[in-house]
Amino acid sequence: MECSVPQPGPFPGKEASVSTQSIITERKAVQLPLVTKPDSLLCKARKNFWSYLFVLPMLVLVGLFVVYPLVASIQITLYDWNGIGNPTRYVGLRHFFTVASDPLFWNAVKNTFTYAFVLVPIQLTLALILALVLNNPKLKGSTIYRAVYFSPVVTSAAMVGIVITLLLSSFGTDLSFFLVDHGIVSEPIDWLGSPQFALPVIIAVGIWQTLGYNLVYFLAALQSIPKELYEAAQVDGANAYHQFTKITIPMLREVGAVIVFLAILGSLQVFDLVLVMTGGGPYFSSEVVSTYIYHYAFTPTSISAEANVGYASAAALFMGILVMGITVMQILAVKYARERRAEMK
Repeated sequence: MECSVPQPGPFPGKEASVSTQSIITERKAVQLPLVTKPDSLLCKARKNFWSYLFVLPMLVLVGLFVVYPLVASIQITLYDWNGIGNPTRYVGLRHFFTVASDPLFWNAVKNTFTYAFVLVPIQLTLALILALVLNNPKLKGSTIYRAVYFSPVVTSAAMVGIVITLLLSSFGTDLSFFLVDHGIVSEPIDWLGSPQFALPVIIAVGIWQTLGYNLVYFLAALQSIPKELYEAAQVDGANAYHQFTKITIPMLREVGAVIVFLAILGSLQVFDLVLVMTGGGPYFSSEVVSTYIYHYAFTPTSISAEANVGYASAAALFMGILVMGITVMQILAVKYARERRAEMK
């Protein structure tokens, strides 16, 4: 099978016997577009062979470690299974009904979405402000600042959680007494042992630990905006505020939609910080869906005498459906942003 090549289309009023050279000459004169036949899937694969070859290792790894476990877990949800041997105790859809009626699961969902919808606006606002500052050509040593802000990202979240826990257990006492002495609080605060403060502390640490990702995303997006737009705005007398609202924000709309939903999806997967710092406590006040699944899959709980991988898989699939809904929203938002940007052009 040969891939299609552009073929000259028919001209009104020309006979079929006209030579190819005269057709091409006539086409140049009237500037008609070439008539092309769409390539088949095989032809497209041949043209982009090396691209597919370079992507192939990633596809194999995703298939082995993401797609296959996901499909296999669907079958596991139908069994009571402690993870040892083969599942034999068939329970059907009972786990799904149990998850849907479990108040602890919905408490974990509430904490997960609280974490995401508090962290994301604060973090993205800080990331955009810092990106605007670091993108200023007058700032000296911007490379050093970028490395400093990005350094927490390359540090293990578990190690960050351990260090922060140690700091709060020693320095936190002094901070509590400082707040008491100045009348800000009436009694010392157990930062990670109080149901009121455990989740806010984890959110604060999460904002700091993953700030570098969104900072880099925004910085790359800002650097992709043509400088000519700002120069033309300055000639027209636009101040910094109008340049930001009329140029920066509209040009960031499409990339910003992707950044927002990536941040939301990433924050919904919070696990390391919660497990290391509080383990989901105290009294399930910082329990998130990931730690809820972990406790049922690998550790005995107060409800179940032994680990239940089937129930944990059902909870994970239940949460996965919710996340898929957010992903659909992301696709629609990006499509809308592209349409708006096309209208601006």
